[in-house]
Amino acid sequence: MKRTIPLIIASVTGFVLVGTFFIPYTRDWGDEVLEWFNILAAIAFILGGGNLMKLSLQKISYKRPGWGYAAVTIIAFIATLVIGLGKFGVAPVKEYPTYSLAGPYDEQGSGFWWIFEYVYYPLAATMFSLLAFFIASAAFRAFRAKNVEATILLSTAFIVLLGRTYAGVFLTSWLPDDNVLRLDNMTEWIMNNMNTAGMRAITIGIALGIMSTSLKVLLGVDRSYIGTDDG
Repeated sequence: MKRTIPLIIASVTGFVLVGTFFIPYTRDWGDEVLEWFNILAAIAFILGGGNLMKLSLQKISYKRPGWGYAAVTIIAFIATLVIGLGKFGVAPVKEYPTYSLAGPYDEQGSGFWWIFEYVYYPLAATMFSLLAFFIASAAFRAFRAKNVEATILLSTAFIVLLGRTYAGVFLTSWLPDDNVLRLDNMTEWIMNNMNTAGMRAITIGIALGIMSTSLKVLLGVDRSYIGTDDG
């Protein structure tokens, strides 16, 4: 029963959601299922937060490597949770002028908005900026002209990277603006034609993979999401 009931629930729910896109009569059923999904998602967030606290406290308690980062994680998590739920800095709405909790928690100027605007966003920008150096080092190791395919890949990447910079535009600035040999024009042609065609092929492959995987889950062929028989 521990495996059969979850399989039935997943299959019925999945087919109902799929049917809502093709059968107008079942659209209300899909809305009802989505409401239940939001409830389950809220419960999952609570379980996820509890699991985060448990693992972080265990790491701090046993002084495992990286326990300092776990302490920072707990402090940031609790502070964000308290400020968000308490709606610190939220202005009252017109309908309830005496109740500050009636306003949206993420309105501009609130404590929660301040955390995202001046703490989370700068940290995220820093992380993404570091990715540029990792990508450059990985590209240096990967783009080596060992064969014909690698040479084509290296040449295309060099043209695109150089065409996106001022140096690439300056090197071919003596050519007419509509000349295809200008690095900026070559870059645009590669991105609009070759890259678009490749991305469409990849997107089609991803869509087919999602369809096949979804059917396996809905039909009960893939049961990995409910664990093993030992559980």
